[in-house]
Amino acid sequence: MKYVDLNSDIGEGYGAYKITSDEAIINMISSANIACGFHAGDANVMDQTVKLAKEKNVGIGAHPGFPDLMGFGRRMIHMESEEIYRMVAYQIGALQSFCLINGVSMQHVKPHGALYNLAAKDTEIAHAIATAIYDIDKNLILYGLAGSKLLTMGKKAGLKTASEVFADRTYQSDGTLTPRTSTNAVISNDAEAVKQVLQMITEGTVTATDGTKVPVQADTICVHGDGEHAIQFASRLKVELEQAGIQLKRIGDTNDEK
Repeated sequence: MKYVDLNSDIGEGYGAYKITSDEAIINMISSANIACGFHAGDANVMDQTVKLAKEKNVGIGAHPGFPDLMGFGRRMIHMESEEIYRMVAYQIGALQSFCLINGVSMQHVKPHGALYNLAAKDTEIAHAIATAIYDIDKNLILYGLAGSKLLTMGKKAGLKTASEVFADRTYQSDGTLTPRTSTNAVISNDAEAVKQVLQMITEGTVTATDGTKVPVQADTICVHGDGEHAIQFASRLKVELEQAGIQLKRIGDTNDEK
């Protein structure tokens, strides 16, 4: 029996605004990346989302990003590595307080958006993020793009890491995600996205936009919770994974951490 973790970015509402139905998508996933108030989320949303994840026995992760509410954390902001360290530590601490209040442990940390993409390529930024996580709790698992510098620096810092792949994003021949500024960055066809996921799990490769097959390790799969058909796609993906003999299990409950 094969196992894989399925994660989604949730808790991304703010004030009176909701991005998607966290109550629906959380039934399809095994781990949740909860926004920490900088790119999305607020104190009320964080508390409610932690409660929901606890109720559903879903692994809880902090999802720190750049302070960019207007751009949803997908715009690059230049910051020194020391500032990145403090910013990430601040956001982890914010979510950790609600985990403490609700009597549940935090499982992992996954950077968001532009910060995630920057850390995939920039060793100094990756080191700052990994160090912040380790200094807070060395038992937290670092989620990062498969083959990225973020995972390399996470391992070097002494953290357990999980190689993440994306169901609905296309890849470049160097293993990086196609920038969202490109027209072909997102896979909108559900069947194509499911096919890509099954290939990554069963073959350990992903077909890049230029047709080349790139090796990837798939410990955890991300399904974006803010997509137009996010809930329907997550439901379909879960069913098709189970039909292929692949069961969902939160990363903290497997022996797949590297």
